[in-house]
Amino acid sequence: MKVCDCMTGDLFVVTPDDTIQDAAVAMAEQDVGVLPVTIDQQLVGIVTDRDIAIRGIGKGLGPDTPIEDVMSRDVQCCFAQQDSAEVLETMSAIQVRRMPVVDDNRKLVGIVSITDLAAAQPPRAGEALGEIGRPS
Repeated sequence: MKVCDCMTGDLFVVTPDDTIQDAAVAMAEQDVGVLPVTIDQQLVGIVTDRDIAIRGIGKGLGPDTPIEDVMSRDVQCCFAQQDSAEVLETMSAIQVRRMPVVDDNRKLVGIVSITDLAAAQPPRAGEALGEIGRPS
């Protein structure tokens, strides 16, 4: 199965210039803990609720702080046409639960989670989740 067959394609995204408060409000409204950060549909980073808490609030930054100051820039992503089993192995190896999905032009087209992949690879998903959950 290809990643595009099991990914979530309807995403809410933020830009590096949006504030951490904007991101927190969007996360609450969307009921998510992670948002892709894009410029002109190109993935430039990712921001999580943990980034906001630890890199932002924990360091005394205010709600008007740009997302750029707390986001992760070095983001592993996968391709929409990539095999889901291969992506599951990668997620396990780098210990992530979600991965942005890009097309051949590196335009963000979705996000895939371990839960999404579980439907495609049930036995392997359990093994991957075990690896993701192990202490690094």
